[in-house]
Amino acid sequence: MQIDWTHFTPWLSLGGGILLGLASAAFILINGRILGISGILGGLLSPRLGDFGWRIAFLMGMASAPMAMSFILPSEFLVAPRIDAGYLAIAAAGLLVGFGTRYGSGCTSGHGVCGLSRLSPRSLVSTMTFMGLGFLVVYVIRHVI
Repeated sequence: MQIDWTHFTPWLSLGGGILLGLASAAFILINGRILGISGILGGLLSPRLGDFGWRIAFLMGMASAPMAMSFILPSEFLVAPRIDAGYLAIAAAGLLVGFGTRYGSGCTSGHGVCGLSRLSPRSLVSTMTFMGLGFLVVYVIRHVI
């Protein structure tokens, strides 16, 4: 295995992880809710009174963050990801992730970030499952197929 040192970004990754942890902690302390993207997005499908505004604001903030960072960071830090898959594979992957999110009662951010920090056994099992299956799929695609 080789590390792509040109695109290895430990400081940006560390900074992003710290910001995500702080945002998750602030969200649960201020709102008493878990910062799970699927739950926030899913809540828009059947919104309760007073829920719609903050959910839209949160999702718009997520969508606008890359544009905001393009004004802050130098251009050499902003590299568009290359996805070696067709539209059909991307759509199938999205549907599988959506199914898994509903089946597992949460997404990677809800279980992996918030659930593990709360020492939730269900989140530990969920995180081990999606990480293990992710490793397995990558191995099969790169070495078996």
